[in-house]
Amino acid sequence: MHKNLMRILALLLGFALFAAACGDDDAGDTADGDTADWPEKITFGFVPSQDQATLQDNIDPFITVLEDALGIEVEGVVTTDYTGLVTSMGTDQTDLGAFGPFGYTLGKDQFGNIEPLIQSVRFGSATYHGQWFTNDSSICEEGTLNEGTALENVDGEIVQVPALEAVALQVGVEFGDDGPQAGKVNENGDEIGPGWSCIADLSVVEGGTVAFTTETSTSGYLFPALELTNLGIDPATGITPVFTGGHDAAVTAVYDGSADFGLSFDDARSTIEDVSPDVGEKVIVFSITDEIPNDVVAVRTDLPESLKDAIYTAIEDYLATDEGEAVFDEIYSWTDIAPANDADFDIVREAATALGITEPPE
Repeated sequence: MHKNLMRILALLLGFALFAAACGDDDAGDTADGDTADWPEKITFGFVPSQDQATLQDNIDPFITVLEDALGIEVEGVVTTDYTGLVTSMGTDQTDLGAFGPFGYTLGKDQFGNIEPLIQSVRFGSATYHGQWFTNDSSICEEGTLNEGTALENVDGEIVQVPALEAVALQVGVEFGDDGPQAGKVNENGDEIGPGWSCIADLSVVEGGTVAFTTETSTSGYLFPALELTNLGIDPATGITPVFTGGHDAAVTAVYDGSADFGLSFDDARSTIEDVSPDVGEKVIVFSITDEIPNDVVAVRTDLPESLKDAIYTAIEDYLATDEGEAVFDEIYSWTDIAPANDADFDIVREAATALGITEPPE
């Protein structure tokens, strides 16, 4: 009897040690798979569509959430422009990055070691457009200058719609419990005026000073420059091009009168609405570009597939929270994400080829 009891205790002890050993082996696993081949740290690059220091502050809460979800260190880095992020990704100094569509295609086609992971979605749309704006309302076609309006592409034509019905959140509009609503106020309590738009012939820009963003911006240069080329206006000599370095700077250049016309994503006027609550009235949108695939998060192709999946899930889950929704609204105005497909960016490659731009500008 005593020997049988000893055998049972020995078996129980052995089982306990086996279970403990199995538990140690599972320490590197997650519900989605083995994490043993994950790096100890990854670097996530961002390109500012707003003030660089402000963007760094805005991404910090997201980086903390991503670290907690993945269980590894995540460093968030804000680069000065798309070219810097493309080079950093291509030379394996950065593991993933949030790109504009042209920046992504440049990196993918130049270095090859990059693949798209996440397609951003804004208010249900996976595309957006660039907007042309001016401080001169005299260019507007008669009867088309209207307060609280925006422009949209509908069945291949540019049409004017109420600002509250625009896909992108317009200047002076905020997203409330019942959807977009006017009457937004800035940090000083001043009401931000509604945006104005009109319809005008794009050829009016010939001979004027045009504030672009950067040469690698799809909405801030690439698509608009192709539009000018198709109209027979040389974007280098038919106008006076000025590269301001950012969407907010392009809006500011037209607002303060240092440029006649400007380009940005729709609706970058909101980037300066806190300091200039009348920007929607003084900077008038008069045309828009064709639709462009939204920005994308790209990753190094040699990262473990389980890590790519975990990054996607972590961002998707965070966006589903009130905090995540607010943070991504501040960073890039994302409202949702979807799996990205490289073929969706062929339209951007075609535009770059038509302009003869196949490498990042120096």
